[in-house]
Amino acid sequence: MDLKTLKSFQQNEYEDAADGYRAVGDMASAAKDAVDGRISGGLRHEVKGAAAEAALAELKQLSGNFHYAQTECGLVSTALSGFAFDVGAAKRKLDAALADAQAGGCTVNPDGSVSFPAGSKPGAEKPADPGRVTGSPGGTDTSDAIERQAVNIHPNPYYGRALDYANRVADALKEATDADAKWAPKLRALKADDDLKVTDKDWADTQSDMGGVNDAGKTYLESLPQPPASGAPKDNAAWWKGLSPEEQEAWISLRPASVGALDGLPSTVRDEANRVVLAEKAGQYRMELNSIPKPPANEWTWITAGRYPVKVHTDEWMDWNRQYGARYEQLNKSLKGMDAIQARFDRTGVEGRPEAYLLGFDPEKNGRAIVANGNPDTADHQAVYVPGTTSNLGSIDGDIKRMERLWVTANGADNGSVSTVTWLGYDAPQDIVKDAPFKHYADDGAPAYNRFLDGLDSSRAVDSDPHRTAIGHSYGTTLIGSAARQGDLNADDVIFAGSPGVQVPKAEDLDVPKGRVWNQEADWDFVPDIGRFGHGGTDWDGAFTIPSDPRFGANQMQTDGSGHSEYWNEGSESLKNQALVVAGKPDDVQLKAPPNPTPGVR
Repeated sequence: MDLKTLKSFQQNEYEDAADGYRAVGDMASAAKDAVDGRISGGLRHEVKGAAAEAALAELKQLSGNFHYAQTECGLVSTALSGFAFDVGAAKRKLDAALADAQAGGCTVNPDGSVSFPAGSKPGAEKPADPGRVTGSPGGTDTSDAIERQAVNIHPNPYYGRALDYANRVADALKEATDADAKWAPKLRALKADDDLKVTDKDWADTQSDMGGVNDAGKTYLESLPQPPASGAPKDNAAWWKGLSPEEQEAWISLRPASVGALDGLPSTVRDEANRVVLAEKAGQYRMELNSIPKPPANEWTWITAGRYPVKVHTDEWMDWNRQYGARYEQLNKSLKGMDAIQARFDRTGVEGRPEAYLLGFDPEKNGRAIVANGNPDTADHQAVYVPGTTSNLGSIDGDIKRMERLWVTANGADNGSVSTVTWLGYDAPQDIVKDAPFKHYADDGAPAYNRFLDGLDSSRAVDSDPHRTAIGHSYGTTLIGSAARQGDLNADDVIFAGSPGVQVPKAEDLDVPKGRVWNQEADWDFVPDIGRFGHGGTDWDGAFTIPSDPRFGANQMQTDGSGHSEYWNEGSESLKNQALVVAGKPDDVQLKAPPNPTPGVR
């Protein structure tokens, strides 16, 4: 970049352009929300049949296009802001050097060199001739020493000043040139395809674009207010509220996974950030999965071992499994979970279902996801459900649907607005025999659950306080007990279902008002017996105290299901009773009759 270009650089022009792209992104976001909510939701509610399904598929593609446009505009806006920040800093250095040169009696020439007038040092017989010097950026210790020596021996006192100005001009020009060279390819890379369909490759490229802008914008991002190191929800909320719209856009564009994971931020913000990560990861994972050879069709063969044939894997399949098996399984599991989350988005409006919010997402390893039905920041009643053993991203569909059914039933109680949340924010034990007997899974996950509940207070968007219910199923009840034991469980009611045990000895230790702990244990649900007989129940050290035991002190709700997984069956008494608690109608809950006393025992 030459002197004339940098002198004429107007930072506000690029900042205005960044604002323009952000405005376009906001319009794309509004259009996406309109398509997903008002248009698609209304169509699902009013129209059925093949034509409606075809129209919904087209609308889904249109929504995806708007989402892509929103994401790319956010990146362009942030890139332009970063470019303006970097070149603007160089421009300010140049302006300061030009002003100092003028005040010092020197002239900066169009090529960046500096002319100085005639002058003489004290004691000189006559003035030294005027001259011109050309600066060099970023001198070394050796070159700086040589320059100092030259200044000391030069007869003209203006020489040293002029050299300093010339070096400052050269530094500013180099800084601007480097910024231009750094940002130009990043901005060019943000040019989208000229077709009308956003593909997996487009979303995967978006992730690459984000990485490029992130690398180039490191200095810009570091100049912005940073998230609080404590990670406390109230501090996160204060940090976010203190950012300008431009700064918020930069964080969402460059660090969506980080923003989406911050408890205390508005649910709409976390949802926006996490949906970007979901779309990018889905595109990346599908492309990677398609690049892996499919498993051999002839997986099994028979060999004779002793007197009887034995079924074993073929050598061909074993070779494939060693090379691709683990990653193939991981990608399929993660994509299954992503498809389940997207399917929940697509059910918005079906039978009156509210908009869904993705409040947490991570596809790696077992995976994490937090999905809300309805906005918890404005809901009168919140319910946060923790699934149990074997839960992972690949199996989250069932857990999401449980909270959908609970929302429908609780919302039907007509006692205020409701938000139900599936909280898979921890590494659940994956094997009921090898993992579930140990409490460290609950202990490790409980602090995150407490932070999430506290974050719902910090992200509150209305003046009224919500009524909040913590719900646990199976090992999820153990986590809720651990959350109460380790901290302050920020809830008004607690519901346990199919619990193998919690980590407090009595219901009164769960940080909720007396009489607000509820339990369900269905016939033929053997999981509570694992805790009751395998761990000693109430007589043990509290790690697996069984909430269905009378000594625990929980309200035992009527439960009409059978086995370990029917507590949320549609239309069931079990679901209705949970919904009454969630909707703030505890007096309407149907309780189990106490067991008949043994005759003759007082």
